[in-house]
Amino acid sequence: MKTAIVGAGTVIYQDEGVGVFAAKYIEENYTFDNNDVTMVDGGVLGFQLMVYYQEYDKVIILDTITMDDEVGSIYNLPSEELLGLGSYKQTAHEVEIIEMLEICSLLETMAEVNIVGIVPEDIETVVVGLTQKMRDNFFNLVNAGLGELDKAGIKYTKNETEVTLDTIIDSYSNPTAQRFEGEQ
Repeated sequence: MKTAIVGAGTVIYQDEGVGVFAAKYIEENYTFDNNDVTMVDGGVLGFQLMVYYQEYDKVIILDTITMDDEVGSIYNLPSEELLGLGSYKQTAHEVEIIEMLEICSLLETMAEVNIVGIVPEDIETVVVGLTQKMRDNFFNLVNAGLGELDKAGIKYTKNETEVTLDTIIDSYSNPTAQRFEGEQ
């Protein structure tokens, strides 16, 4: 089964990056028994996700989700439940993801798509990282994504050495970046 795991979101807006961090955590800490699993740093690809919807059997999107619920609550929404919700969703990439699902649903083939989402606390503060409530629930999101793999019969093993969440977040922070001053 050709599967894509997509981490969606914007890492510079605090909790908005949780999907990207979760996909990267899975990529760094798990080995898949076959080569049919593709990890995608989806960022805010939106329309560019269409290729995965059309050419893969299963797509798991890890992301924040707009729901009137407690911060850290996890939702697993199959594509059938998402169709028609484009105007309901509040962030730009939520709208694009759903619009692409709606377009692809009119075509002959479309992957089985699930959005595994977590209700964020803060998606407005410009900082690379997660609020404490999101950190407390981060592994619930990762485990929900892995649960979708389990349902699909996709086998994986956890690597012996763990790449931590902090290491992953730091990799997006560019702590060693230096400003180029140009010629003097």
